[in-house]
This record gives sequence, structure tokens and C-alpha cells, in this order.
Amino acid sequence: MFRNQCDDSVLVKEYINGREIALELLIKKHQQRIFSFIYSKVQDRDITEDVFQDTFIKVIKTLKKGNYNEEGKFLPWVMRIAHNLVIDHFRKNNRMPKFNNSDDFDIFSIISDNALNAEKRIIKDQILSDVRNLIEELPEEQKEVLKMRMYMDMSFNEISESTGVSINTALGRMRYALINLRKVIEKNKIILVN
Repeated sequence: MFRNQCDDSVLVKEYINGREIALELLIKKHQQRIFSFIYSKVQDRDITEDVFQDTFIKVIKTLKKGNYNEEGKFLPWVMRIAHNLVIDHFRKNNRMPKFNNSDDFDIFSIISDNALNAEKRIIKDQILSDVRNLIEELPEEQKEVLKMRMYMDMSFNEISESTGVSINTALGRMRYALINLRKVIEKNKIILVN
């Protein structure tokens, strides 16, 4: 496990220092996992390929600008980029109205509002913000596992490999993270529903 993290950090440094082949090795090493992750969200091969390419374009730009902070966490970082691009894809597509072009034109097929109204959107954003703030209060190890599981949709096996701990330890950290979140929510009487 540690060897994989070390290999990633070495390859990242080599790429930053001008060895293009290092990026190719990184992509080949993680391609299946990232591709599968994206596909599990979008369920379309063409969109998956587009998001995958966009992910590595963003990775390349970030590395070339020198904005990547190497902490032995290359794969979780790339997965977070892919996850954000998947969200962007869905946001972009939900904005585009879809309607059927027929003789029985129905204006409501265009203007129907499937999105949240402004008030519900504000409430939902506030809840998500509150949850993020609560997560930040957790001990670092619990926070890391919770974010990988909930926001990056990683399996406990993947979390175990990424963090270098056993699956049981990863499960335990997740369990304690949830217990601690519940305690804080109950103690502060926080309401997380709209």
C-alpha cells in the first residue's frame, strides 16, 4: 500500500519535472478505477469518456501550474476532481429544457419546474453547509474516511488501500465518525431536514 502511494508521488514529481511518460503511467495505473467510478454515476460510456478526459485535463493543468500539494493522496485527489466534474455534467444538463416537438404543443413541457424552488434550495444549501461544518469538527482520521466514503463513493476496500489501514480500521473510523456526528447534532439540537 505505502509503495503505491510512494510510486504515485514519485510519478507526479517526475511529470512536474518534465517527464511526460510519468503521467501516462499514472493514468494507466488508475484508469480502470476512475473510469468505473465515473461510469457508476453517469451510466453512459460516451459521457464517461468525456468526463474522464476532462478529469485528466484538469489534473494536467493543476500539475503544470504547480498547484498540486503532494500528500501521498493522488488517487483521492483525482477522484474528487472526477466527482466534481460529474456533478457539473448533471447541473449543466438539468438547466437545458427538454420538450417534445409535436402538434399538441404543451408549454408546460418546457417550463415545468423540476428543480427546487428558491426557498427549498436555500434550506438545502444551508443543511449541506451545516453538515460540512460538522464533518470538519471530526478527528482527522474519521473525517478522512467519512469524506472518502460519502463524497467520493469509495468502497471500504478502496479506503483501506488509500489510507494504508485495514478494512476493519476503516470501518471502525467510519462508525465512530457517524457516532460523533450524531452526538454533536443531538447536543446542539441541530435540525438537518427541510
